[in-house]
Amino acid sequence: DLPPSGPCVLHFLGFVASVQSITRGELFPFGPSARDQLLEAGNDLTRRLQLDKPVLFYDGTFDSIFINTNGFVATAEPTGESTYLGNMPPKFGMIAALQGDLDTSDGVGKVFFRQDSSPDVLFRAAQYINGAFPEDDEVNPTNAVVITWVDVATHEPPSRGDGIDKKRNTFQLVIASLETASYAIVLYARDGMQFSSTPIQGRSAVMHTGFSKGLVQGFLFSSPGPYYRTSTDDEASIRALAEETNSGHRGIWVYEIGTSPYFTNVAPGEVTDLPSEATPQAPTERDDEETDARRTVYTNGQKAQDPPYETEGAQIEVHQIQYQPLHPDNPEVLVVLNQLAIPTTFSPCFSMFSVFSYKLGTCANNRNKCSQFADCKDHSSGYCCNCRPGFYGNGIQCVAEGKPQRMNGKVYGKVYVGDSASPVEFTSNDLHSYVVVNDGRSYVAISDIPNTIGPSLLPLSALGGVIGWAFALEQPGFRNGFSIIGGEFTRQAEVTFLPGNEKLTIRQEFKGIDEHDHLVVSTTLEGQVPEVPLGSTVKIGPYSEVYQYSNNLITSSSTRVYEVSLPDGSTATRTYQWRQTITFQSCQHGESLRDMKPTQMLSVDQVFVLYNPNNALIRFAMSNKIGDINGRKVLSQTQTRLSLLAYDNWLFSLSDIDECRENPQICGSHAICNNQPGTFRCECEDGYQFGNDGQTCVEVYRPVDACEEGTHNCDIPERAQCSYTGGSAYICSCLPGFIGDGRVCQDIDECQPGRCHQDAVCYNTQGSFTCQCRPGYNGDGFSCFPERTKTRCQNHRDSIQGATVSGPRGPRPPLGQFVPTCDENGGYKPTQCHGSTGYCWCVDRNGQEIHGTRIGPGIEHGGVSPPVGPTTRPDVNPLPQGTHLLFAQSGRIDHIPLEGYDMKKDGAKAVLHLPEKVIIGVAYDCVEKMVYWTEITSPSISKASIQGGEPTAVIRSDLDSPEGIAIDHLGRTMFWTDSVRDHIEVASLDGSQRRVIIDSDLVNPRAIITDPPNGNLYWADWNRDAPKIETSYMDGSNRRVLVKDDLGLPNGLTYDSQSSLLCWADAGTHKMECTHPGQGDRRMVMEGLQYPFGITSFGKNIYYTDWRRDAVVAVDRHSGKESDEFQPQKRTKIYGIATAYAQCPSGQNYCAVNNGGCIHLCLATPNGRSCKCPSNAVAVGCVERDSGY
Repeated sequence: DLPPSGPCVLHFLGFVASVQSITRGELFPFGPSARDQLLEAGNDLTRRLQLDKPVLFYDGTFDSIFINTNGFVATAEPTGESTYLGNMPPKFGMIAALQGDLDTSDGVGKVFFRQDSSPDVLFRAAQYINGAFPEDDEVNPTNAVVITWVDVATHEPPSRGDGIDKKRNTFQLVIASLETASYAIVLYARDGMQFSSTPIQGRSAVMHTGFSKGLVQGFLFSSPGPYYRTSTDDEASIRALAEETNSGHRGIWVYEIGTSPYFTNVAPGEVTDLPSEATPQAPTERDDEETDARRTVYTNGQKAQDPPYETEGAQIEVHQIQYQPLHPDNPEVLVVLNQLAIPTTFSPCFSMFSVFSYKLGTCANNRNKCSQFADCKDHSSGYCCNCRPGFYGNGIQCVAEGKPQRMNGKVYGKVYVGDSASPVEFTSNDLHSYVVVNDGRSYVAISDIPNTIGPSLLPLSALGGVIGWAFALEQPGFRNGFSIIGGEFTRQAEVTFLPGNEKLTIRQEFKGIDEHDHLVVSTTLEGQVPEVPLGSTVKIGPYSEVYQYSNNLITSSSTRVYEVSLPDGSTATRTYQWRQTITFQSCQHGESLRDMKPTQMLSVDQVFVLYNPNNALIRFAMSNKIGDINGRKVLSQTQTRLSLLAYDNWLFSLSDIDECRENPQICGSHAICNNQPGTFRCECEDGYQFGNDGQTCVEVYRPVDACEEGTHNCDIPERAQCSYTGGSAYICSCLPGFIGDGRVCQDIDECQPGRCHQDAVCYNTQGSFTCQCRPGYNGDGFSCFPERTKTRCQNHRDSIQGATVSGPRGPRPPLGQFVPTCDENGGYKPTQCHGSTGYCWCVDRNGQEIHGTRIGPGIEHGGVSPPVGPTTRPDVNPLPQGTHLLFAQSGRIDHIPLEGYDMKKDGAKAVLHLPEKVIIGVAYDCVEKMVYWTEITSPSISKASIQGGEPTAVIRSDLDSPEGIAIDHLGRTMFWTDSVRDHIEVASLDGSQRRVIIDSDLVNPRAIITDPPNGNLYWADWNRDAPKIETSYMDGSNRRVLVKDDLGLPNGLTYDSQSSLLCWADAGTHKMECTHPGQGDRRMVMEGLQYPFGITSFGKNIYYTDWRRDAVVAVDRHSGKESDEFQPQKRTKIYGIATAYAQCPSGQNYCAVNNGGCIHLCLATPNGRSCKCPSNAVAVGCVERDSGY
């Protein structure tokens, strides 16, 4: 036992591992099997990682970090590598694990990263930190970030070589944090450090390690902040990283890099000394004989021997492991007093003993952490949870006695079969298990197993063996795994196949019981197995395995024998050696550990293994019992009257005495006797359970579910909900739309301002509300628009058709009268024809004939029959009828049809292919069915018909970085922002009449939108120092700031003319918000957005593009929830997005007719229009007139 003075951390294999440098295999788990993300291949690439819990660095707190190819992590988006390579320290905060000019573009090198809060990773990080700072208080991190640079090479000019002979480095950075501090753990593998300098600008520069705060803002100017460098300009200092330490483990370095609320400087680990390396003595003849049976390791002069693998049927003598007290002149060592010591050859992940950590606090504050079937008990050092009678487990998780158990999980990893050069990969294969607890029978099935590996996995019945151990049939006086440690633990097993010496590692993380009462497990397989040919069968005989128990650690080892029947009829007997560790967290005073025996034996028989190649399914089945290590049954006197003859009969497989028949009352009242070979088992009747003495059956307290029986005092079901919470307790809660304590609920009047459209009436109902458009308006109440008034063309047409003359067949239109034809929007069709004479002519938008265009009957009017513009190209796909979303990706514009407000994702496709173009903004002209876009590779503004036609450049000159673009479909103008020129410009839709309307107090203008009927313009400036959203009239006058507080990166804007709402998406605050520009209100629609860029609206929905998700996301702005997501097949960043309306929105402005009477630019205002001159006013002889009418 541990001494009373407190917990003590023992490093059994740790002493050996400290003497030798770590290897790649001893790093924290990384790669696909660890669920890592992968940084894009290349040079000087960066990925932002949003953190679940912040990192403390120097005196700052950071919610995100930036991971870079060049061997470092930054606290702000790093500048280009030319600014810091060879020019340290950088201007930004940097944690340099091993910084240089690195490259992963050859496909060999990779950079993996993830956030990890799993117990094994946090436990291992805590061990390194506490070991590096032995005089400080013990810390327990709550979150970690693991970044691994694997086989990265130096960045060099392209050559004809294939890169096989390149030198490569592998190293790892773990940032472990708790609420008040963050630590950096840097691991340098002995077999992963091949170069210490990289070429920079024609010279060789030594790589950097250390911590830089970056620039610090002073009163007048910025200056470089602290830079704690951990290496020098000597290459020897880089080579020493894998050979020296400050943590007591060679190649592992620990630093305290940030504390709160006060911080002084980076603090390195304090243990720079390494244990002396013992010299092995010359082997004796006796040692030579036992070489194959055991291996010897040296731990600071203390010799420990691994046990030989047990043989079946032998009597096993077990001695206890004891701990030698700490002596001032002697490091704490583990003294092994037996021949069956805890194995010392496991992976370093499990080489350190896990020591009990008290559950601090009291039951009053932590009762909810216990199982609902457990009681909480306070102790002087903390609290413990204990399962109630009738249940078993560790108190945190308890299950009912006798209830069958299920386990679900996934299998990951890579396994080589035989001499195959490529592994079989497991990518989230399903694993299911079922256990009949009353007889210890377990069944395991794994799906999607290809026949290239299926037969070769048959010998590994132990894949499911741990579930058999967890719920093994208990012999009296002994306890199965779940009874002792519950359902949260980590198991790692190492399998060595003989005689080929193939090795396989099995790692399983048991994550407790989910909401379906199923045990959850994640399994990872890594290594090699000998090949078993397809069509073979495998037979596994009974075996036993001794489990050794100590605080938070369980170990076992054995030799397994199996027989393979090959397809040719021959058989082969094979073996493998098996070692495993199980680590877990426990409560020192918990009842589950009170009677725990130091050793128990798991006996497994009736083992069946089967692989079905037709459905790619592998199955394992076995019976499991836990009991005495020498096979003796320990039975209580009151439960068992087993005669010596019965015991001998059982041992020699002779007839069994049925104790239940001989003595029907042997189990007592309300109990059932169940005879078994050589013994019997007592089980309580339904409604009864064993009392505290474990023998007498007492009546089960059956709590009443008042919710189910209707005896609760909650309000009626139409207003409230009753929720059963266990025991006889329940909770009453009001349904949505009602308020109260659940016992009395009153209706909420949801008809608050802004719920419905401004032209709608809100009607409150019980628990909800309805919106109805006012008379004269159409819509669903959330969006209302005036009943459409007739256009000039429609009035003209209807006035003629309404005039009638009398005839023999009744009233009819007058003969010979010209009747105009109108398009779908009510405008005059460009070509008009007289129905009687056959003459045709062209008209302007006002229906006036264009001089010189009239032609006689039967003559084709040039350009009238085919649509205006070139024929459709193969890479231009016309859009079908209806409303669509248009969005931009690099090199293309795609569309998604809308059905109502829902995205028809199966109808999405590319509209325009524009190779090598980076398209930023997208806008749509609903009159001419044109899409307009901005692109920044060769800065320009272009357009194309969505009904088919060649892309046409509209503006190519005097542009630097055009980004946002908006269309006034009434005034026939377009507006755009230029983030380099820092201005807003307007022009006619053909690119003529250009004029800058806003050219001051702009830093990073991007999003811009128009409100044509009201003559307003809106734009966003994502200036990081002072972001803002502004508005003006369309002529640039009456400029004012709408929103400036609580903004980060307002990338996208949209205006819904039906609701008069201006909405924006912010990539800095990760929120979507809306306001009525004229009212000054502001409300949040949704938070938790990742990285929104473009945004548009249609009806009740807002649609935005997200750079992190590479998706178009639909949000219901009334409920504030996502309703759908579309990820295009091409997974790249999505930029601008616009709504392509089936019909133009209703409304007019003063520029809609005859260009407002202006000769050049007509720019609408709320109460009129301004006639403005283009920038080349002198050349065109223009005179301006301000707002008129």
